[in-house]
Amino acid sequence: MTVLPRLVLLLLLIGLAALVVFPFFAERFYLQLVTKIMVTAILAISLDLLVGYAGMVSFGHAAFFGLAGYALAVLQRDFGLVLLWTTLPAVLAVCGVAALIVGWFSIRTSGIYFIMITLAFAQMLYYYFNDSRAFGGSDGMFIDTKPTIEIFGFELVSLRNRIAFYYVTLGALVASYLIVRMILLSPFGRVIAAIRINEPRARALGYATRNYKLACFVIAGMLAGLAGYLGAAQYGVINPAFLSWHQSGQALVVVILGGMGTLFGPVLGAFVLTLLEEFVSGLTERWLVVIGAFVIAVVLLLPGGIASLLVRLRFGRRMQPAP
Repeated sequence: MTVLPRLVLLLLLIGLAALVVFPFFAERFYLQLVTKIMVTAILAISLDLLVGYAGMVSFGHAAFFGLAGYALAVLQRDFGLVLLWTTLPAVLAVCGVAALIVGWFSIRTSGIYFIMITLAFAQMLYYYFNDSRAFGGSDGMFIDTKPTIEIFGFELVSLRNRIAFYYVTLGALVASYLIVRMILLSPFGRVIAAIRINEPRARALGYATRNYKLACFVIAGMLAGLAGYLGAAQYGVINPAFLSWHQSGQALVVVILGGMGTLFGPVLGAFVLTLLEEFVSGLTERWLVVIGAFVIAVVLLLPGGIASLLVRLRFGRRMQPAP
């Protein structure tokens, strides 16, 4: 895990300050757009933990994103739960158990086989929800009531309020970043980095590498569940598209575009890609061609992603994740 250069840290703090004051000046559309971007950023951070630090390229990460939304919808429909204190832990638990099951099978493979088995699990969930009448089939399910934060029956925060939802999402994004960074700086994170670099050597040193990889997979799945919880609550609807391979592919593109193994890179990638899509789609019907050309240009000219550009401004070289 690299130590952030002072210039990069300063820019991140400026960006955070801008996000804090943004609701005071933003119109409704842009407030909801930035909230959506922050949800995508949380999903990208969770995927970066797998791809950039653990070396496990998952093409089915959206399974936990979508599963969280369905879990929230079921908790409201069948159990009448709307409090964030009850629904969020339950949703994260569901995603954690699902990640434990998927991860237990997936970590027994590597490389292209790991990619394919994670994709297979995600597609199984996709078709299950798509064909199930109990979950609304291809139409999905509505989330009629947004979660609230209450203490002793007194409502402190209601996510029905767009500004309150924005700040809750911003807090979740900052917390996700700090938690993952703390994990990566811990001895656990060092072992994960060692496994990515040379798993046989880490195993020879006495580390149960499968256990570490499984724990990392579960943590990433739960963080993706947090993003799915917020995404479903914002949209007010959940459907099988949330679990599709398109969603997983987009998250992977965001991570690669922003910079794998940086944590802040996927956040930048989420903002750049989404804002570019909004801008270009208003100019031409062939906006996907422009987006594709942009992603190709970044991959060719900035192999380390947009994050490496910031570090080049300071050091004149690419930033690589530390062992």
